[in-house]
Amino acid sequence: MTDTPNTAAPTIVDSHCHLDFPDFNGELPDIIARAHAAGVARMVTICTKLKNEPAVRAIAEANPSVFYAAGTHPMSVATEPMASVDQLVALAQHPKFVGIGESGLDYHYTAESGAIQRDSLRIHITAARETKLPLIIHARDADDDMAEILADEYRKGEYTCVMHCFSSSAELGRAALDLGFYLSMSGIAAFPKSGDLRDIFATAPLDRILLETDSPYLAPPPHRGRRNEPAYTAHTAKVGAEVFGLSLPEFATATTANFDRLFWKAKTI
Repeated sequence: MTDTPNTAAPTIVDSHCHLDFPDFNGELPDIIARAHAAGVARMVTICTKLKNEPAVRAIAEANPSVFYAAGTHPMSVATEPMASVDQLVALAQHPKFVGIGESGLDYHYTAESGAIQRDSLRIHITAARETKLPLIIHARDADDDMAEILADEYRKGEYTCVMHCFSSSAELGRAALDLGFYLSMSGIAAFPKSGDLRDIFATAPLDRILLETDSPYLAPPPHRGRRNEPAYTAHTAKVGAEVFGLSLPEFATATTANFDRLFWKAKTI
């Protein structure tokens, strides 16, 4: 394995993946090497249950190009201990811990736990505000509540945020952008039938766009339907460049600068 990105490919960042998931068991050195070969210089691996934080942290510690974030996923808040602000702030002291979350609201699969999801989200926002680290948001079928909570909390004090794997309505996208937040483009944006989503991205400021895989999920074409991995960020980047009418190197440079601005602790290697 090499921990040196491919300098011939445009440098990009996978701002959201799940390298601790069992889909990658025994393959991490090869997964990371393929990412580097595709020009993916850095990756942020996301811990979705705080009990798994030590394992996720270990991946980041063992790989110079990997950083991590942690929080309680909204689909897990009913079955996991509620995170505390103090707990999240303490985790954020680690030099490779670069974001709070993912947190958010999911009313598609777990609407019955909506009340506790909303409580958890506000805890994560408070931690993001206190640490000045970006909040990483998961939003599914909860646009109205999400927009209301993000704005209500912003009035209490500024914080930064990325709408991870953004595939919600144009209204929620605009509400997030109006607060100064970022939208992250995943493989969903590359699906043939995602024209409406690409149109939403096309109306967003270029300096608010990030790239991600959400791997092992949501592989873009030509890998759709198979396991996703950080290297495939390159496929989404090509689609993003087309959406914004830019060359791939131009889009790669812009989204990498956006990542550096938002995820300020993930220093360039």
